[in-house]
Amino acid sequence: MTTNEQYDLAVKSAKTIFLEKTKDYGTSWRVYRTISVADQIYIKAKRIRNIQETGLQKIGDDIISEFKGILNYGIIGLIQLDIYDDELEDLPYEKVEQFYNDKISIAKQLMQDKNHDYGEAWRQMSQESFVDLILAKILRIKQILVNDGKTNVSEGIDANFFDIINYAVFGLILIEEELHSN
Repeated sequence: MTTNEQYDLAVKSAKTIFLEKTKDYGTSWRVYRTISVADQIYIKAKRIRNIQETGLQKIGDDIISEFKGILNYGIIGLIQLDIYDDELEDLPYEKVEQFYNDKISIAKQLMQDKNHDYGEAWRQMSQESFVDLILAKILRIKQILVNDGKTNVSEGIDANFFDIINYAVFGLILIEEELHSN
C-alpha cells in the first residue's frame, strides 16, 4: 500500500468517528475556543505518553483511539479558526463533512510536500517522538495565544494544527503496520 493510501485509510477511520459523533451530538464542539481544543489534544497526548512510560492503562480507549481523537480535534481546531461567528453553533452535517474534507485535503498535501523533501523520515521515528512533537506543537499554540495570535518569524496556530494532524496519522499508519504498539 502506498503512503497516500495508508493516509486515506487512517483518516477514513477517524472521519467516520467524527461524523458519527456529529450525528449524536451535533456540533457542540463549536463552543470550544482555541485554547480548549489545544487542551483536549494535550490531554490525549499526555495519556498516550503516560501509557508509553508506564505500560499500563486503566480505561478502555487504546492508543489508536487517542491518535484518532487527536486527529479529529486538530480538524476541529482548524475549523474553529475559520469560523468567527460564535453564534453559529449548529452547523449542518453536510457543511461539517465539507469542512473536514477541506482541512484533511490541505493536511494531506502538506504531508506529501514534506515527504518529498524529507524522504518519509517519519517512518523511522518512534511513537514516543510523535507524541512529544504533538505536545510541543500544543505548547507552541498556547504561547501564540498568549501572544494574542501573533508570531514574529514562526508559523501560526493553523500550521501547528496541520502538523499535529499529520503526526497523529503517522502514528496510526505505523501502528497499522505493526511497527508501533497500540
